[in-house]
Amino acid sequence: MKFNYGNKKITGVLTVIPANFKTFDEEMDNYQADKARTKRLKLVMGYDRHHIVREGVTVSDLSVFGMEYLFDKKLLCKDEIDALVLVTESPDHFLPPTSNIIQGRLGLSENILCLDVNQGCAGYIVGLMQACSLLEQDDVNKVVLINADILSTKTSKEDRNSYPLVGDAISITTVEKTSEENPICGEIKMDGSRSSALMIPAGGFKMPSTPETAKMHEDKDGNRRSLDNLVMQGREIFHFVQTEVPPLIFGLFERLGIKKDEIDWYLFHQPNKFMVEKLADELGIPYEKIPANIVTNFGNASGVTIPMNMTFNIGEKLLNEKFKVCLSGFGVGLTWGAMVLNIGKINFCEMTEFP
Repeated sequence: MKFNYGNKKITGVLTVIPANFKTFDEEMDNYQADKARTKRLKLVMGYDRHHIVREGVTVSDLSVFGMEYLFDKKLLCKDEIDALVLVTESPDHFLPPTSNIIQGRLGLSENILCLDVNQGCAGYIVGLMQACSLLEQDDVNKVVLINADILSTKTSKEDRNSYPLVGDAISITTVEKTSEENPICGEIKMDGSRSSALMIPAGGFKMPSTPETAKMHEDKDGNRRSLDNLVMQGREIFHFVQTEVPPLIFGLFERLGIKKDEIDWYLFHQPNKFMVEKLADELGIPYEKIPANIVTNFGNASGVTIPMNMTFNIGEKLLNEKFKVCLSGFGVGLTWGAMVLNIGKINFCEMTEFP
């Protein structure tokens, strides 16, 4: 699907990370693997530490904290919000929608549209598409997009394949109408026939959680997990990213009539350092234009790694300068997408911690 929007812009970005974190070295004894090999993996993948929620903390807790932070600093006003879009694969409950819970806890207007979207690694792209679509309505002038995931709670601590990289975080992005033309253009693709490459098998209606699904099993690489835990087929995901993402991005550039060196920043989803750098090699992009340090410092919080790129790597710059950026998300679904837009001179772009 190709998409184009005009007269819309991002006006602020906040990311919230749990203050609680663990280092890779602290958790090394969890894994049934040779220590020397595990340390080499740390360097290649860029593992160092990941921020993870404490027991009982939910997406709505992080979201309400972040929204109140913006209200208190007068960076966002309750009365200005026309729609609240939450993109997450970590809802508080099957029902009601978590966006409604957030709206209720914050005491927002009953006239606000609340919408949950189930998307992961490409969730920020999908969320921006939804925000821009809502802004096509005459009475919608400001949309709050929350992208959030706390998948550490669904990942086995004995799974060296997934647990070292997973992190928890949320982002809050304000998207508004503007009198400037300001095109936002992109493309997104999906292939559900490969959906089993990244999934949590049990816990939904198809396979409810039971004592049987909670039993731990060991795979051929020594990783221990249950059917209630996230499972990733790493080689298949790596191949998918390297073969599917570059053609989509090059096709987007061709459609827009731009060259790759016209892009100031490539702000991509970050599964790990190795995958991002290999993708940069495939695209022929210098490493300094495509940051790969989010997993090292915070962990992989699914689609939230894209706005974390903004706040952590170019936050100060975005307050005073304008850039042409390419956003890209790829993973669970399988889903892959990219977006080109101008962003800068925004009202806020910062990171804070949930205590």
